[in-house]
Amino acid sequence: MRIAVAGLALALSACATVPATTPAPAPADEWQLVWSDEFDGDAIDSAKWGFDVDCWGGGNNERQCYTDRAKNARVEDGKLVIEAHRETMTGPAFPEMLRAAENANETNTKAFTSARLVTRGKAAWKYGRIEVRAELPQGQGSWPAIWMLPKDWSRGGWPLSGEIDILEAVNLGTPCEECPGGRQSTILGTLHFGKRPPENVHKGDEMVYPPVLSGYHTYALEWTADRMVWTVDDLVYATRTSNEWFTAADPGDPRAPFDAPFHLILNLAIGGGLAEGRGLGGVDETGFPKDMRIDWVRVFQCPSDPATAAACKR
Repeated sequence: MRIAVAGLALALSACATVPATTPAPAPADEWQLVWSDEFDGDAIDSAKWGFDVDCWGGGNNERQCYTDRAKNARVEDGKLVIEAHRETMTGPAFPEMLRAAENANETNTKAFTSARLVTRGKAAWKYGRIEVRAELPQGQGSWPAIWMLPKDWSRGGWPLSGEIDILEAVNLGTPCEECPGGRQSTILGTLHFGKRPPENVHKGDEMVYPPVLSGYHTYALEWTADRMVWTVDDLVYATRTSNEWFTAADPGDPRAPFDAPFHLILNLAIGGGLAEGRGLGGVDETGFPKDMRIDWVRVFQCPSDPATAAACKR
């Protein structure tokens, strides 16, 4: 996802080549569970999750209003369900963090509704292993995401303080001549950083992974001071090291901006630059409602090495 501008460059291919994947080594014994939600209750735990409520479009021209209604987000049969509906709604034109006196009363009207859950103000972590087991929706224009933003934006606005995308997928299941089985099954893991737009930078990898079209899969990020590793079902498909990222706000810190606490976000967007610029183009308005279902979320940290977490890396 992107907080201020469109997602990954639309010049990326519609269906990436499958990279060589390797089984990930078992996480080191030192990793310790510090936070989780198994969604075993009968409602979303307000001590762990808040909601973004707006019709901004994520800065990506997305087509949904985000709400805090049970219709759009609820716990059901031990799963968190984020559900997008095709329905017109009018709401705040800006997210709370971007509202000012001059725009506080502005509104937007969108053709879809969905939900975006955040741990902002409730939980944030610096380094660790984040795991989410989820089942993703399909269809042209669907854009589920598991990602992180800075706790306090200490180095300035996006992307100076960074963004970590643990998992994105767009247009899953749509026809794709170049894709295995003829259907889109690409997943992405990405970092955003650098200078203010338009000189912002992103680095990421994407992988064609046909199993994603059916059932639940575990998406994980292992984040240490000098390296991030993305896995799906314990297969490594992306790795970034600290010599690849930077921030103009703190050029003297080789680990910046990813050496600060980040909070977690779960959302299902409809449309927007990345989704509409790929696949068949635009948004297929049939087949709603569409669900993103999360079985559990687990966060591990490295108590033996909180300064870098390197002692616990794979």
